Amino acid sequence: MDNRALTRAFKLAAQLMELHDENPFKIRAIEGTANALDALSFPVAEVERSGLPDRTGLSKTAAAKVAELLDTGTFSDLQRLLEITPPGVVEMLKIKGIGPKKIRSLWRELGIETIEQLREAAETDQVSKLKGFGKKTQEGILEALEFAGQSSGKLLYPQAEQLADDLAQRLREALKTEQVAVAGEIRRRLETVETVRLVAATAQSAAAHQLLNGLEGLTADPRRSGPFAWRGRATESGVQVEVLLVSPEAFATEVFLNSAAGEHLDEALPGVQGHGGGAPATLRQLARREKFEQEEALYEKAGLQFIAPELREGLGEIALAADKKLPRLLEDGDLRGSLHNHSTWSDGNHSIREMATWLRDHHYQYLGLCDHSQAAHYANGLSVERVRQQHQEIDQLNAELAPFRIFKGIESDILGDGSLDYPADVLASFDFIVASVHSNLKMDERKATDRLLRAIENPYTTMLGHPTGRLLLRRQGYPIDYKAVIDACAQHQVIIEINANPWRLDLDWRWVRYALDQGVMLSINPDAHHTNGYEDMRYGVLMGRKGHLTKEMTFNAKTVEEVAAYFEQRKANIKPPLEYKKSLFE
Repeated sequence: MDNRALTRAFKLAAQLMELHDENPFKIRAIEGTANALDALSFPVAEVERSGLPDRTGLSKTAAAKVAELLDTGTFSDLQRLLEITPPGVVEMLKIKGIGPKKIRSLWRELGIETIEQLREAAETDQVSKLKGFGKKTQEGILEALEFAGQSSGKLLYPQAEQLADDLAQRLREALKTEQVAVAGEIRRRLETVETVRLVAATAQSAAAHQLLNGLEGLTADPRRSGPFAWRGRATESGVQVEVLLVSPEAFATEVFLNSAAGEHLDEALPGVQGHGGGAPATLRQLARREKFEQEEALYEKAGLQFIAPELREGLGEIALAADKKLPRLLEDGDLRGSLHNHSTWSDGNHSIREMATWLRDHHYQYLGLCDHSQAAHYANGLSVERVRQQHQEIDQLNAELAPFRIFKGIESDILGDGSLDYPADVLASFDFIVASVHSNLKMDERKATDRLLRAIENPYTTMLGHPTGRLLLRRQGYPIDYKAVIDACAQHQVIIEINANPWRLDLDWRWVRYALDQGVMLSINPDAHHTNGYEDMRYGVLMGRKGHLTKEMTFNAKTVEEVAAYFEQRKANIKPPLEYKKSLFE
C-alpha cells in the first residue's frame, strides 16, 4: 500500500465521520493524519512498524492506525464506519459538489441510499426542497451524475498502465516468455482508458486462462472469452480487460494491429498497391499479408517513417510520414526544469527548499514557484505582504543553491471579469505569471472564452494554466473556443501549459498540434504540490508527444539561462501603467 492509498483511506474515514456527525476534534485528527502522510517523501510501508512515530512525526495513536492499515488493509475506525454506512452512500461521497453534510441530509431526510435513488429524487425535484439545497444544487447534482455515468468503467492513464504492467509481468512469469506486450489505448497513451489490452505469445492458452481466472481483482466473462482470448473486467473499477493469446510467429503483427486506431490502420498507403494490383493497400492489409518481426520493418515496407504508437490516431500522421516530415518528439530527458509548482506557502506539502533541492538532486536546472494568489482563500493564497516575504526567502535560497535557480512566479487567479489577481505593481515583482481559472466554472462558452482572452491580453500573463479546468473522470472542463484562445496566445506570445497532473492533462492533446502550427510554445507543468508530483511530468510529455510536441517548442526544455533571459526580456517589454508604484517592494 503506497502513501497515496494510505492518505485516501484516512480521508475517507474523515468524510465518513463527518457524515455521521462525529466529534469534530476526532475528525480533524484523522484529517491531520491524512495530510501528514501526504506530505511524506518516503514510502511509509517500508518503515518498521515500531519506528513509525519517529519517522513520520505522527502520534503513537495515529501511527498505530497506520500500522493497522498497512498490515490488514483497513483500521478499526474506518471499518466501523463502513459497516454502519450503506455502500451506495459511500459511493455518493465521490460526487463532485456535495460534501458529507449534504449527503447526510439526503440519506437521513429522503432515505436515499444509492446513486440511482439520488438521480430519481433530483429528477423528480425532491432534492431542491431540502433545506440548504435549492434548484442550482439539484442541477449540479444531475450534471455530476451524468458525467459520472459517462466516466463509469474507465481509468486514468496511470491507473490503467499500472494494472496492465502488473498483468504483463504475471503473464511473463506464468507463461515463461518475454513475448507479452501492453497494447491498445494504453500503448497509444490515451488520457483515459476503457479497455486494458495485452497481447501474449503462447502455445499454452489454458495456462493463461487459469492464471487470469484465479487473479483477485479480475472478473472473467466466459461468454466473451475463448481459446485465443481472455476477456473480463477489473472488479473494482469496471474497466474492461482483454488478453489476446497468439502464436509466437504472429506476436509482432498482433501487437501492431492492436496498438493503433482503426483510422490509422485503414488509411490508403501512397505508392503501395493492394492485393492483385487493385486499390492502394492499407497498413492493416500489409500487416496481414506479410510477416514482420518488428514494427519498424512494416513501416519501412510501407515507405513511411516509423510512426510512434502515440501518434497512430489517423490524424494526418501517415501523410507526414510519407513525406518524411514527422518531427523528433519530445522526450523526458529534454526537460531542464519544472514550472508551476506549489509550496507550504500556499497549499503545497513541501517547503521551497525541499521542492528545489529535489529538482537539483535529480539534475534539473530550475524551479518555477507558483503558489496561489490572494483570491484563493481556500488554498492559503498569498497576501501582498506574504509575497514580499516569500521573495526574500527565494533570494536567500538562490544565493545558497546557485547555479540552480528558483524563479519567482505566482499562479494568479483569473477573476470573473478576466482581470488578474493583484494590482500591476505586485504582478511586476514576479519573474513570471501563470494565469489560471479556479472559480465561476459555470460560464457559457462565450463568457468563459472572453474571460480567458482578457487574461491573455494582460501584459503580465506569461503562461496560461490548465485552460479548461477539467478533472478527468470527475468534472468536465468549462467550454471554451479553443481556436480563439490559442490564436490570442499566439498574438500575445503567451505560453500554454500542458498541466501534467493525470487528473487534468490540460491543454487537451488534440489541440497541441494546432497550438504548434500557430507558433505557440507549450510548457510541461506538473502543478506539483509535493515532490512526488514531479513524477507527473512524464504524463505531460506523453500528451505532448501525441500532439507532435518537440523539444524546440517546449518552454521548460530551455536552459536556465534561456528561461531567465526570456522572462527578463518579456518584463522589459511591459509598459507600466500610470498607477504603477515602484516603491512597494523597496
